[in-house]
Amino acid sequence: MLDLGSGAGLDVLLSAKRVGTYGKAYGLDMTDEMLAVAKENKARSGISNAEFLKGHIEAIPLIDNAIDVIISNCVINLSGDKDKVLQEGYRVLKPGGRLAISDIVLTRVLPLRTKKYNSLGRLHSWGIA
Repeated sequence: MLDLGSGAGLDVLLSAKRVGTYGKAYGLDMTDEMLAVAKENKARSGISNAEFLKGHIEAIPLIDNAIDVIISNCVINLSGDKDKVLQEGYRVLKPGGRLAISDIVLTRVLPLRTKKYNSLGRLHSWGIA
């Protein structure tokens, strides 16, 4: 199994328990900080069949047809090339593999007030920034 944007690795570690000793769980993240946290969590868990990889979800560092299940929780929306993410996912999935995505989508245009709610938080809407 593969978790795209695995962060602290909790889903990977839970999945590693489910796939058992004959399976393997991979986590893919692009940040050194989150990979370090994930590796610490793995060391504390005692799980040996989990591996954390550094990379981008648009260029998954695994061979074709290597993965039975891909999960991703609120990460794909952050990609500038979602089509490439899905192409890469299907490339590494085995025939008949499963892809489970939980993410944020828009069904209508965001109001301007909501768009202004950026990294400065509510400062824009309060007229402070």
